[in-house]
Amino acid sequence: MELHKTLGIDLRRVEREMKRIVKYDNDVPPNSELERSLLQTIEAGGKRLRPMLVIVGSRFGPRADDNRIVQLAAAAEFIHTASLIHDDLIDRSPLRRGEPSLHTLIGPAKAVYVGNYMSARVVELLSQADEQAGGGRESFTAVATAELCLGEYEQLEHAYDYSLSLDDYLLKSKHKTAHLMAVSLEFGARAAGADEDLCRSLYAFGEHLGLSFQIRDDLLDFTASEQQLGKPAGSDLLGGQVTLPVLYALEDPALAAEIRAVGPHTRPEDIRPLLDAIRASGALRRAEEFCRAELELARRIALSLGGHPAHADLLSLADYFGGRKY
Repeated sequence: MELHKTLGIDLRRVEREMKRIVKYDNDVPPNSELERSLLQTIEAGGKRLRPMLVIVGSRFGPRADDNRIVQLAAAAEFIHTASLIHDDLIDRSPLRRGEPSLHTLIGPAKAVYVGNYMSARVVELLSQADEQAGGGRESFTAVATAELCLGEYEQLEHAYDYSLSLDDYLLKSKHKTAHLMAVSLEFGARAAGADEDLCRSLYAFGEHLGLSFQIRDDLLDFTASEQQLGKPAGSDLLGGQVTLPVLYALEDPALAAEIRAVGPHTRPEDIRPLLDAIRASGALRRAEEFCRAELELARRIALSLGGHPAHADLLSLADYFGGRKY
């Protein structure tokens, strides 16, 4: 069963809100290339995990304003989508979910503008929702976009950095992926009036969930087909991303020499034997174990919140992340 159905969430409302933000923006000319690009990006779909986390988080509070929660959910997806546009530019990826990435369709400069628009516009349009959700803390959009920028910068800074430590990798993954998932849960709860301790517990759950998600995504670079990925297997390695499986593989001296030889000018066909060697090593198993350990930490937090009926939704999220080959 699809996750949104398991959680009882109507994602069509979130997508309608995203389109409303674009169509009713006076700075976006009707039928312009900007409007078409924005709507095309929204219609391309995705898992919509961040909006679902916002909505699940709101179920832990006593006074959720349904319309505000949908606005906040749309903001979370806007921020995430903007990060994907920037990621594709940084990685020079021609595909996104098997379709041409935005920068290949409209050019890098225009794609940057679209991504920047999606990040910035929600800050302005959802300021009232932020004030309601913030509960005395920083705004949702400010917190989320700042961390994503750090993650994107660190991804660039550490490209082909084979001396990257495990702590560096985890910090980069928190900035790039886990933080937005965590604050989506947290600020959904804040918008619904949940207390501080509960909000912090939900943030911790989301951070563990997000780390497991990122590690699983790292594993897909070695385990999924090109059709499943929408891009060639090994693209992360080829692009210089030092992921958890790569970190573990670097502990093998023979593999380390081959991995360190991968650079900006390496061709896809050159790394096929290396991908097979990494798959045959214990690196993927160790990364999988780390992923499952993060999920177990998330489950423990969910169980500690058993006094709230919505804790069952957290367990559903953990089960989905642990069992689905996404």
